[in-house]
Amino acid sequence: MRKSERRVRDEAAARLAAGVAAFALNVSDEELLAETRGSAEVAFARQVAAYLCHTAFEMSLSRVANAFARDRSTVAHACHLIEDRRDEAQFDHWIASLEAMLRDAPAPGRAVSA
Repeated sequence: MRKSERRVRDEAAARLAAGVAAFALNVSDEELLAETRGSAEVAFARQVAAYLCHTAFEMSLSRVANAFARDRSTVAHACHLIEDRRDEAQFDHWIASLEAMLRDAPAPGRAVSA
C-alpha cells in the first residue's frame, strides 16, 4: 500500500472513531476534529477517539497523530489517560463496547458485498 493510500485510510479510520466518540459523548464531530483544543468535554472525546484508533484499528501512535493532526506525544498521553481509566469497571465496559463496534465495522473505503 502506498503512503498516500495509507494516509487516506488512516484519516477515514480517524473520522469513524471520532464520529463514534462524538456520538457516545454528545459532542459534535466538527469540534472534535477541529485544530483547537476546545472544551474539556471535546478534548476528552478526542482522547477517546485517538485511543480507539490505536486499539481498535491497531494504528501506531504516529499514524494516529498524523490522522488527527496532533503530535505523537499528545496521542501517547491520551492513550495513557484512557488506559488508566480502564481500572474503573463501568468505564472499561463502555470503552470495550466502542472498541468492539469499531473492530466489527467494515474497513473504511471497502464496499460490503451482499
